[in-house]
Amino acid sequence: MSDQYKYDLRGVSATKDEVHDAIKHLDKGLFPNAFCKILPDLAAGSEEHCNIMHADTAGTKPSLAYMYWKETGDLSVWKGIAQDAMVMNIDDMACVGCVDNIILSSTIGRNKNLIPGEVIAALIQATSDFIADMNRMGVNIILAGGETADVGDIVRTIDVGYTAFARIKRSDVVDVKVQAGDVIVGLASYGQSSYEDFYNWGMGSNGLTSARHDVFDHAYAKQYPDAYDPNTPDEVIFTGKKKLTEKIEANGQSVDVGKMVLSPTRTYIPFIKQLLDKHRESVHGLIHCTGGGQTKVSKFVDKVKVIKDNLFDTPPLFKLIQEQSGTGWKEMYQVFNMGSRLEVYLPKGEEGKVIELAKSFGIDAQVIGRVEPSEKTSVEIQSPYGSFEYQ
Repeated sequence: MSDQYKYDLRGVSATKDEVHDAIKHLDKGLFPNAFCKILPDLAAGSEEHCNIMHADTAGTKPSLAYMYWKETGDLSVWKGIAQDAMVMNIDDMACVGCVDNIILSSTIGRNKNLIPGEVIAALIQATSDFIADMNRMGVNIILAGGETADVGDIVRTIDVGYTAFARIKRSDVVDVKVQAGDVIVGLASYGQSSYEDFYNWGMGSNGLTSARHDVFDHAYAKQYPDAYDPNTPDEVIFTGKKKLTEKIEANGQSVDVGKMVLSPTRTYIPFIKQLLDKHRESVHGLIHCTGGGQTKVSKFVDKVKVIKDNLFDTPPLFKLIQEQSGTGWKEMYQVFNMGSRLEVYLPKGEEGKVIELAKSFGIDAQVIGRVEPSEKTSVEIQSPYGSFEYQ
């Protein structure tokens, strides 16, 4: 069965082509090539400032958290879900230079018959704890409140999202101005940074529909019918062989497969804040490799070839997903971050200070590639599994 056929049957898209087609005629804001939309300062009407508003969710990851929680009673998985949804907002905003004084508001839709108050309490407490952690790291985030709605008729289990708002100076905006001759420093999505309490396997919040159905055993289809769309053909529902609490050995550790796939989306905002404080003039672009995985940058460059020929060794999590799913490696790099979820584009010779700064936070970093001139825009990945080109 082809990867595209599986995606279509599951109702998801690796490229979001329909979404991009729907919004292609919309105004792109003050900085059309910025990583997220920059708006005029409607809050105060200042010509020197701009506004940023961003909304995102944890995607289908809460569905897997629901299964793991029901299986184990472990409420801690919801802490990761809250972090997932927040980071998908604030790290996108950080990529345009917004690294402080961010206002967050939550939107949680739940099926009350399945999701009790203790889960909502865990999510709210996790939000508060994450914000406190970021504040201690010098990143000021304020929770404005939010909405929790009981919408069991339209949400099977729970949907967790946030909207973020900030006001910054236009002169502080980081636009994407990637150019030929740039090198790419990649920051690992896995490991344990100085501000994380445990080892992160690097999952992020993209590709979860594929990951959970491809990795976990079909027995869960009958056990947890609320964890997937009943309109999905049975042939693509939970087609893997792993149990949620099955232990595997990876990097010298014994870990539940469920906990591995539920690793929370790492935030890079403490690093980005210091990077921009110290080396803003060197940064030609910051790319958060979320939807589109390692091909994400293609949406922000023109007439260059981005070559990634020195990516990190594939972490155990993504090897597991590939082994269980049989997904082609070309598709894997387009769906998942594959171990590197933040990219810094900068002139050759400037990479050392960025790598050193990342490692001061306990985050692996290295030059993963370069940018060359080209008549057409493309991304080329040279991996142990073959060379792949994306246009």
